[in-house]
Amino acid sequence: MENIYTQRMTADVDGEFAVFLIGMRINKLWKIHKWLTVGLAMGKMLRELYAHPELGLLSHEAWAGRTILLVQYWQSFEKLSHYATSSNAKHIPAWRAFNEKIGSNGDVGIWHETYIVKKDAYECIYHNMPKFGLAKVGSHVPATGRFKTASGRMSRGGAASGAGGE
Repeated sequence: MENIYTQRMTADVDGEFAVFLIGMRINKLWKIHKWLTVGLAMGKMLRELYAHPELGLLSHEAWAGRTILLVQYWQSFEKLSHYATSSNAKHIPAWRAFNEKIGSNGDVGIWHETYIVKKDAYECIYHNMPKFGLAKVGSHVPATGRFKTASGRMSRGGAASGAGGE
């Protein structure tokens, strides 16, 4: 079982990194042969990325429902882009298969968003949680001192103090 940290914790990540949101939306539930293929392709890519850390994926979290969402943390946008365009990786064959089998027929939607995050340009808090999200990527530290408030975690408020938590 995962260790639950009962104190307020945050993450401290050195340097710049990329956050990549990627997902699919099941538009026609009865067309399992269409959307299951897309989901299985994502699983293959994740296994490849974790087997080869040099490709740049640091960690990910996933949620499932009609819309499936993966939040991925990458060492850099450059590594993410290189993986997406590499002829030796599983992404290009998966992309081609999607376009051949689904294309623009409306059965399954896919999407992504990419964000480049600079040091001290993010903040996060975890309370009664296992290591999660950025806490699995950077240092998992107590939310005390300058890390106590959201503005402090963003390095804009110094050692801000306040009642409660943000």
